[in-house]
Amino acid sequence: MSDLLKFGREVLAAQPFSTLLGAELVSFQPGSAELALDLRPDLLQQHGFAHGGVVSYLADNALTYAGGSVLGDSLTLEFKINYLRPAKGTRLIARSRVTGSGKRQAVCHCDVFAVDPEGNERLCATAQGTIWKREQA
Repeated sequence: MSDLLKFGREVLAAQPFSTLLGAELVSFQPGSAELALDLRPDLLQQHGFAHGGVVSYLADNALTYAGGSVLGDSLTLEFKINYLRPAKGTRLIARSRVTGSGKRQAVCHCDVFAVDPEGNERLCATAQGTIWKREQA
């Protein structure tokens, strides 16, 4: 396991909300990140799809990980998400990458996939965000 992945997993473990959802940092390298979580009944909405807030959380955190991989300690400045289809399956995977960065900000892209029981992935959302290098107090 790389030092960056190990560090990223420690950061994720320190986020109580991420722990509550059961998020997992699958991959973390300069310029990209992949987060995933298993879908449980308590993460679904009334029609049996992943709740939009869960999909949005995963995109937001993946975007910030990607940006943070090139900026250091970072926060989401803004992001936009497009829900393309209901997220139905056993797992969600968010794959993010930096599309451009400077000293203080990075623009990142993320695709969120729903994984069915057979392991097939289906794109359910796409997001873009601006990640900001956190100022130290």
